[in-house]
Amino acid sequence: MSDVLTMRVSRARVHPGPPEPVKDLVEFSDGSGTARTIAYVERELPPGGVSAYLAARGSGARSFVLWADEHRRERVATLVTRSATGGVATFQVLGAHGEPIGTLVREKALRGRGLRTRWTVAQPGGPEAVGFKGRIMWWFLWWLLLPLQVLILVFTIFDSVPGNEGGVARGPRRIRWRAGGRISLEFRSRGDKLHLHAPGLDWRLGAALVVLLRTFGAGPWDARKN
Repeated sequence: MSDVLTMRVSRARVHPGPPEPVKDLVEFSDGSGTARTIAYVERELPPGGVSAYLAARGSGARSFVLWADEHRRERVATLVTRSATGGVATFQVLGAHGEPIGTLVREKALRGRGLRTRWTVAQPGGPEAVGFKGRIMWWFLWWLLLPLQVLILVFTIFDSVPGNEGGVARGPRRIRWRAGGRISLEFRSRGDKLHLHAPGLDWRLGAALVVLLRTFGAGPWDARKN
């Protein structure tokens, strides 16, 4: 049995004015009982505010804070971008006092070292865990059926039947990280859950990873304009 991390994204709108309590959060479960909240997630904006953040995220940059409570009284961890160019982005996860917890690297498909997006997770003094987004077989089937999916999308656009939710299917999203020949991490697209199979993995690094993955998915939580 493995520990599981899940990010819960609030659908509440952000209103202008004084800062509201943080609503996005990360839950932890060890499989023995009810999941509990372990961190509250919020973008860390650069000097230029939201507009500057959105401009930078187009190149792959990300920055957010994991708070211990919704009122921002204690910082648990911070994710910062060390570099983001040419489809390759390197992120560092820092502890409450700025100490390094680990490094996350995203190499975009066809821009890094393969046909699939490559994710690398590393802790100081530990082996690198490498994972690829989706399985080759499922990507092959997805591309094979893409023309049909486009036709369905066009039909959906012109179809006026209320409640029609058709569209292009999302590409394969499951990721399995391997270190030393063993699976240490696993992101399952169903429920957007990150399974921690390696007992020595810092949960703060895992929490930052599941949040980061959600910034690159459909409807990213950090792309809000306010």
